[in-house]
Amino acid sequence: MKNILLKHKSKIILLGIIILFTLLYFFNPSVNELVNTISAMFATGDFEVVRDFIDEYGTYAMLVSAALMVFQSIMAPLPAFLITFANANLFGWWQGAILSWSSAMLGASVCFYISRILGRDIVEKLTSKTGLDSIDDFFEKYGKHSIIIARLLPFISFDLVSYAAGLTSMKFIPFFIATGIGQLPATIIYSYVGGMLTGGAQLLVTALLILFALSILIVLVKNIFYSKKGNISKEKRNEKV
Repeated sequence: MKNILLKHKSKIILLGIIILFTLLYFFNPSVNELVNTISAMFATGDFEVVRDFIDEYGTYAMLVSAALMVFQSIMAPLPAFLITFANANLFGWWQGAILSWSSAMLGASVCFYISRILGRDIVEKLTSKTGLDSIDDFFEKYGKHSIIIARLLPFISFDLVSYAAGLTSMKFIPFFIATGIGQLPATIIYSYVGGMLTGGAQLLVTALLILFALSILIVLVKNIFYSKKGNISKEKRNEKV
């Protein structure tokens, strides 16, 4: 009974926060302008635009960067790697990596609990039904290793995975640990490259990201192949018995 009341209380509070921000967006010109500016900034696909926006806040730049990471997590699927590049360019690659990793973990946790508390109907409005369905299929296919595999593959939406995980029976701690481990390699690579980025280096970055994605995909396919091969051999042995 206590858990049910707590769940409803959390749902009411969370819905209240969402309604409040929605009202502020539509009726407060400053909030409306800020949200539209941030959305347009992500739409450019240019990390320098994101970097300059963060840099304008001076001593509060790291807090603004973390807030942007959480914002893009909730408003999936906006490109988080732009913030990672910007952080590395502004604060140095290792400090940027720590900031990007920790704020992405916060964003993932927020998404997880939004879907855990509010349920699928609300999450589909924040994301997309098609996107969630595709992640559901991924979870069904790869089972308990789904989170860490999804985090290692840069072409799978980080935020959709977080939302979808909250809709399952998965506990938060295993989700959190798998997310932390799985996203670390990409964060380090993006941050290291982002620290060296200039306007003329974007082709190099694109090539590196493609190479990274392909290398991870090759390893994943190889593991799946050998896993299926092992299962087939096991079934054949069982048939003989």
